[in-house]
Amino acid sequence: MALDKNLSTKIAIFKSKQIRRTIYNNEWWFSVVDVIEALTATERPRKYWSDLKSKLSTEGYGEVSEKIGQLKLTAPDGKKRETDCANVETLLRIVQSIPSPKAEPFKRWLAKVGCERIKEIDDPELATKRTRALYKAKGYSDAWIEKRMRGIEVRETLTDEWKNRDILEERNYAILTAEISKATFGMTPSQYKKFKNLKRENLRDHMDDLELIFSMLGEASTTEIARNKNAQGFYENESVARQGGTVAGNARKELEKKSGKKVSTRKNYLKQLKDTKRLIK
Repeated sequence: MALDKNLSTKIAIFKSKQIRRTIYNNEWWFSVVDVIEALTATERPRKYWSDLKSKLSTEGYGEVSEKIGQLKLTAPDGKKRETDCANVETLLRIVQSIPSPKAEPFKRWLAKVGCERIKEIDDPELATKRTRALYKAKGYSDAWIEKRMRGIEVRETLTDEWKNRDILEERNYAILTAEISKATFGMTPSQYKKFKNLKRENLRDHMDDLELIFSMLGEASTTEIARNKNAQGFYENESVARQGGTVAGNARKELEKKSGKKVSTRKNYLKQLKDTKRLIK
């Protein structure tokens, strides 16, 4: 069955393995191939899943395949593609058919993460707390985490504003974001990732304090201008995105002129943090 609306993609971690998951009708759906890769360590999880589907069908469990949803998840190359996904109930049935010593720990993990969405609906602050804890565990400083969390809020405010102004297609969000970034830093997000030698990593997770601050300024300025001008539709908001980014870009250039140092850096934040700690030791 094809399911591609009301989705919000997240990443869950099991035994250091990333498992893509997405919300549909207020419940988690998980990428089946990601689960298989985490449990079996196979280098061909898609082939494994194809063979397992056939096996389940011949054993009289054809309803498992019927309950698989084709959901759009972000692939390693950054593009969204339809991916076989299953909710907690269906995934448990699949896991039972996989011979792995990790199966029982995975079931316990699944029971825990499967109910997180319900709790977060009642108390959205739980999602924020978990995000902070994840960054902390990766080694980010409290000061950086505060800026990153604020940046997430600024970004969400902007995307909500775009929704209210008839920007409904996800590809248009990417175009508008590229306009802001280009006016702010002189680079689109994809160019910025190449500049930092990043591939699958999240660009903003590898920005330092100043890069995050100017990213926020560009997006916050775009939101303010869109509201004041009451920009409607894609083309008006595209112009506003360039204007908002230019506000941040001019501020960046002024700082670089006064400080004599470029804001954009090829280093990623965690590497800088580790280098600093090594020097202190």
